[in-house]
Amino acid sequence: MYLNLVELAESFGVSEKVVEDWIRDEGLPNVPDRGRLLFDRARVAHWAAAHGLTARAGFLAPENGAFTSGLALAPMLRTGGIWRNVPAAGVTEVLERVIVGLSAVSQQVRTLLAQRLRTKSGINWAPVGGGFALPHFSTRVTLGRDAGMVALVLLREALPLAEPLPPDGAAVTRLFFFIPPSPRAHLDTLARLSRAVAQGPLRVLVERGAPDEEFFQALAAADGSGVAESKREGRT
Repeated sequence: MYLNLVELAESFGVSEKVVEDWIRDEGLPNVPDRGRLLFDRARVAHWAAAHGLTARAGFLAPENGAFTSGLALAPMLRTGGIWRNVPAAGVTEVLERVIVGLSAVSQQVRTLLAQRLRTKSGINWAPVGGGFALPHFSTRVTLGRDAGMVALVLLREALPLAEPLPPDGAAVTRLFFFIPPSPRAHLDTLARLSRAVAQGPLRVLVERGAPDEEFFQALAAADGSGVAESKREGRT
């Protein structure tokens, strides 16, 4: 099955210009045909997997996710780290440093992610209230099995956001930036982090300036609760 340029761009949720840049800079396979570009679905899917990319909708969207079972946030936070006293103007630089430090990810993928990070509208900031936001890439990006990451960024001052605005109007000073290990784990990670900042101890830990290890322990406890809940649901 062949896709045209518009269909492929829609499937990844990017502009046609981005697809053309992928062809020039990242070797996206294509077939010139009478003045237009066509893309073999299977070859593009293989290229996307090798580059840590996943279509979010349309012709290339995977029918089934993978790797969601056993998702653990504590190891992902150890990978991304905890960053304190970060100026609002330095957030993008810190997120880029997090990406560069992903040793389990190829240099090619890290370069691509850093480029996307600085693209206009490349990040969905996702404020959730209580001063927290859960930024992630606007286009679905995944790192592969055992390679997901979460970074906690504590800001020195409020992050100026045009939209969307926080639901409770609280200024955003705490960020959980994440890249999931798989497409299906994207929503799982988002939901787990939302629950953790709304109902768990993370907000209290932030407010009292707890040491890093206490954050790791709190998420490990949440991971254990999630596994126990999954087992109970499996028995019903």
